[in-house]
Amino acid sequence: MSEKTPEAIRRIVAARAFGYCEYCRCSNQFAIESFTVEHIKPRRASGETVLENLAWSCSGCNGHKYAKTQASDPETGEKIALYNPRQQVWSEHFSWSDDFTKVIGITSCGKGNRMRGFSWF
Repeated sequence: MSEKTPEAIRRIVAARAFGYCEYCRCSNQFAIESFTVEHIKPRRASGETVLENLAWSCSGCNGHKYAKTQASDPETGEKIALYNPRQQVWSEHFSWSDDFTKVIGITSCGKGNRMRGFSWF
């Protein structure tokens, strides 16, 4: 079942993110594919199309996260919730490599997201 996000909400989500993916922080200015409004809590898990549950996402992050809500901490194996840009601060969980080509997980949440949900970046 596909539900199109209303254009007014899409504009708000995009503006709130300042043109950057809320997961990997890449700019939509340099993206090959269009960014999308992503449901943080997936619709199939009763996630609603409300601003508090929406993130601006590049196609890579959106495709890799898909309907996932958890990852495993690679050090402990403990199940952790995927990064939530509405509730968490990106720089507390991730940082950039010295040459700014890779995102590095610095907490259990960040490392788990790198291993499961966003392992492509």
